[in-house]
Amino acid sequence: MENTRKRVLIFVVAYNAERTIENVVRRIISTIAEYETEVLIIDDSSIDRTFGKISDLRKKERTSLPLTMLYNPQPQGYGGNQKIGFHYAIQKKFDVIALVHGNGQYAPECLPDLLRPVLTGEADAVFGSRMMRGFDAIRARMPLYKYVGNRVLTAIQNRVLHSSLTEFHCGYRLYSVKALARLPFDRNTDDFHFDTEIIIQLLRAGLRIKELPIPTYYGDEIRYVKGINYAFQALRSSLLSRAQDYGILYQRKFDVTQPWENNPLYRPKSTFESPHTLALQRVRPGAKVADIGCASGYVSHALNEKRCTVTGVDRFPIADATHLLEFIQSDLDQGDFPVDAGIFDYILLLDIVEHLRSPERLLDSIRHSRTKGSDLKVIFSTGNVAFIVTRMALFFGWFNYGARGILDLTHSRLFTFSTARKLFEQSGYRIEEVRGIPAPFPLVVGDNVLGRFLLAANKLLIRFSKRLFAYQIFMVCSPLPTLQWLLEKAHEASREKLRAEACATTVGSEEPVA
Repeated sequence: MENTRKRVLIFVVAYNAERTIENVVRRIISTIAEYETEVLIIDDSSIDRTFGKISDLRKKERTSLPLTMLYNPQPQGYGGNQKIGFHYAIQKKFDVIALVHGNGQYAPECLPDLLRPVLTGEADAVFGSRMMRGFDAIRARMPLYKYVGNRVLTAIQNRVLHSSLTEFHCGYRLYSVKALARLPFDRNTDDFHFDTEIIIQLLRAGLRIKELPIPTYYGDEIRYVKGINYAFQALRSSLLSRAQDYGILYQRKFDVTQPWENNPLYRPKSTFESPHTLALQRVRPGAKVADIGCASGYVSHALNEKRCTVTGVDRFPIADATHLLEFIQSDLDQGDFPVDAGIFDYILLLDIVEHLRSPERLLDSIRHSRTKGSDLKVIFSTGNVAFIVTRMALFFGWFNYGARGILDLTHSRLFTFSTARKLFEQSGYRIEEVRGIPAPFPLVVGDNVLGRFLLAANKLLIRFSKRLFAYQIFMVCSPLPTLQWLLEKAHEASREKLRAEACATTVGSEEPVA
């Protein structure tokens, strides 16, 4: 059977569990003897005989499963204990780890059913849920205030995190070790809301969570969770995660995706006012366009529909270049503009220059590489670091770089309307248009009534002060002629002038004298 060939670690977290730990371990052993399994028990500096009880069990009985006992010399906390156990599973190359509590609150007899979805590849994590069967938890002696609190807090967290779990707060969990290895769980709290933070990481990484019903047991075991503080911290973690999506705050533990993966600010912004829509409106049909930073392909595909010929330039290779006339791989921080800018009608620098160490060098290179006298337009956009949200954060002492937004971690340069103007003017460009762009609310809260209302309100505020209320800066500029270009034109004009003078003299000398 395929399942028996996979390695399973049953991880028991234990603290002051001398009355229950032996019974829990015996039940585990009798339940999952069919699997290639090891039992790991970590005693988190118990002050009773928890560790001694396990030692006695090993001496009294020859267990059918490998049994590893570890003792933390310093208390690590509920979350800290899980970190050590998960690291052990990754280091020992197990396939699945099942978390069981040493106080007997969760029935080991459920393990075979809970293991199956992970072992068969149906899920990356399986959570036991006491809330999937109506009021069974109440009938099993769960206190009413805990039941109501669990339901309410789970509902709020589902709303905040756009999830649909029946319970966030059950500790009976199983994980694919391969999935765990993708998560920065070592950065999570050592406290009880570790369980919430790892759910957030699973959701943000796009990993599959499956819930299965489990029985509720409330006995006389001692519990160490402080309900009000736990609820506050769990909700706080959920809100911080959502704030990170808005580019307001940033915590490394919630940064589990690649920059182009599940990133709301890198999605197409073609249904509302954005740098994409404004740029597309200004490019005339049939034009020759250079799309700098074209990897997403959103703008290039839209330009194809306007019968434009598009040359793409990006630092990294792209998987599909069928929408481009030509693709040029170039690191603009390391060299000059890789093609004659004069062959284009438009060069798009949409949300690009903030990633460069020297945008001035790029603009100079574009201007000086233009050997042909085309009517070139450079269309530019970048974040406005003076946006009111950023200003308010700075007022409270927050300057948080994040995975996206104005203070994206990959941004090397930050701009206001004034500094963006200076960047182009001092690089020899004529500024033809400056606009403020609202925040992409439809991507953040959804393309719905609320998203559209916030977008309209932001646009109205921009009319009063784009410096304060614009989320992004949008400009259309034209490079001024370089001195070399002017000198060459002067030479050409001089030659033309001399030829004209010579022709006039010749014609004059051939006229008959009266």
